[in-house]
Amino acid sequence: MKKTYFILLSLVFTLNPLLIIQGQVSEERNFYFGTCEDKISEPGTFINSPVIYGKEEGYGFDFQSSNQLRFEENAITTESPFYFSLHLPEGNYTIEVDLGSDKSSSETTIKAESRRLMRRHIPVQKGNTKTATFTVNLRGIKISPKKSINLKSREKDDLNWDQKLTLEFSGTVAVRAIRIKPAETYTSIFLAGDSTVTDQDVEPWASWGQMITQFFSSEIVVANYAASGESLGSFKGRNRLKKIMHNMQKGDYLFIEFGHNDSKIKGEGNGAYGLYTQLLKEYVTAARQKGGIPVLLTPTQRRHFSEDGRLSPTHGDFPDAMRKVANELSVPLIDLTLITTKMYEAWGKETSKNALVHYPANTFPGQEKALADNTHFNVFGANEIALAIIEEIRNSELELKKHIREETPRYKPNKPNNFSDWNVPRSPRFESTKPEGN
Repeated sequence: MKKTYFILLSLVFTLNPLLIIQGQVSEERNFYFGTCEDKISEPGTFINSPVIYGKEEGYGFDFQSSNQLRFEENAITTESPFYFSLHLPEGNYTIEVDLGSDKSSSETTIKAESRRLMRRHIPVQKGNTKTATFTVNLRGIKISPKKSINLKSREKDDLNWDQKLTLEFSGTVAVRAIRIKPAETYTSIFLAGDSTVTDQDVEPWASWGQMITQFFSSEIVVANYAASGESLGSFKGRNRLKKIMHNMQKGDYLFIEFGHNDSKIKGEGNGAYGLYTQLLKEYVTAARQKGGIPVLLTPTQRRHFSEDGRLSPTHGDFPDAMRKVANELSVPLIDLTLITTKMYEAWGKETSKNALVHYPANTFPGQEKALADNTHFNVFGANEIALAIIEEIRNSELELKKHIREETPRYKPNKPNNFSDWNVPRSPRFESTKPEGN
């Protein structure tokens, strides 16, 4: 189904191609917003009017909604979500966003690319400025001149693959400036997985891979190559593992979560202790050969309750098979099967629906039928799982734990958070068709 835009507001900028040399931006790019250009002393691009985006112009506002923005002397403000995009080559970019207004207080949430939550609810008092800093992975499909990732048809319209960097701002927004430069010192976390891991491009779907980004410092960049409907075998077959290995550097991490779709593969030699085990070992070995650090994550549970109020296992021997591989090869393991079982049972049969895509008809514009999905998370559920993973990292021996942001809360799966306490502005792009896989 075609994606529906129910808040049509976007801001897009494109860099001058002459500034892009051999796949990298040759200098830091600064963008300033407001009507008083003479107060800007640093070099950069000054934006003081609602320029309409066009490829020839190279920058501008998009989706015919630029009138939602208000231009102050030193900032743009709005209560409606908007997007800021730059045409950039593949790479990792450190981004600094100066937030705040001289006329009013603000509280801004920032997402990147396909709804990766980078920073949530940043409050700035009237007259003050606060800078949010984070690093974003901008990816492409090319591995070599003759080898590429084989994208699925539904992915080709995703913001992750459109050859530009996109930032989404929402809340009570006040943006003074944006600075983008190639990241210099960073560690990558590569994600390999299925629909429960991938960056879900549109509401109301979400996965932990696009929520975990907010909990790391700017020295960490998350490169999420997971895709809906993938198994270990299909992920490899589409050259996603090859792409990760092409980009991986010594000290980088590879987080591996599969099982939902692997269990559907029938035939001789398949199964938990057949092809699944074989491929898990292959992924681990490939990462270690590159100097990387593999981490195994058992599949998240499906919301399937028995009559006694307990969660019924739906993954067969696959979690145990992964646990066995982790033990045999001394690989760090995060047991998401156990963690999500505790979470769902703590919430109970009805309350647990709040963590998944369960919405009555007409919750979203153009949504004529109710949504009831017991596999895929909404942003609240995805955030809970991301918090649980962060807690496991925090309690591990991984060096990665040193890069968890100090303000990240502690988490207990048997005492999960309440949905009523959750509040992150929805993104303005919606699709009623559920992700591939179940």
